[in-house]
Amino acid sequence: MNKIRASLHSKVHTWIDTVGFRLNRSDVNSKKNTTTKHYFFKTFNFIEELNNEAPEKAKFLCFDTYGEKMKVRSLLDLQCAFFENLSELK
Repeated sequence: MNKIRASLHSKVHTWIDTVGFRLNRSDVNSKKNTTTKHYFFKTFNFIEELNNEAPEKAKFLCFDTYGEKMKVRSLLDLQCAFFENLSELK
């Protein structure tokens, strides 16, 4: 399972770098030893929460066009939500 998560983490970061997402905010919670990062591109936002001791176990959360939270389990989940959001802009 760790290999799958590490792979998801690296795939998501490769994809967001390719698309051109920007880091909007980064918060560190020293009590929980976690970092929360908020990324955005135009009207699409998503959040990455990672444990500083095990960054490969990062959790991703995005929002659909109606503002509902969606847990990201694969890169395809994130891409589908992203392209659906962009299609609503027209």
